[in-house]
Amino acid sequence: MPAMITRRQWLRFINHPVVEWSIFGLGILLMLAAIPVGALPGPGGIFVFAAGLALVLRTSMWAKRRYVKFKRWQPKVGRWADWGLQRRSARRREELRKEHEERRKLDGAANAPAEAQVNAPSDVHGD
Repeated sequence: MPAMITRRQWLRFINHPVVEWSIFGLGILLMLAAIPVGALPGPGGIFVFAAGLALVLRTSMWAKRRYVKFKRWQPKVGRWADWGLQRRSARRREELRKEHEERRKLDGAANAPAEAQVNAPSDVHGD
């Protein structure tokens, strides 16, 4: 029975320079292949480009910096790209954004009754 590869062994393999450059090259090829595939009917070009972009972003710090600049320039498109690439950082930011919105709604709802209570007559019984 063949032995299972451990996570550390896999990461060491992936981080080898030859493998990294190969993954980068494959990503570039996929992004270039998205051009003719995009001419075909259907959304295939988008998926091919996204796969290539994911591989390039995984292996190139230069590409990561450009991607961050692009997301700052076009935040809405950046959110869609993060969602499409299934990035953990995008999920974390989305959860934080939702928590912030819920907290803002709760604070707004909590302030409204508090103001009403200040103006409401007291129900204290004088026994």
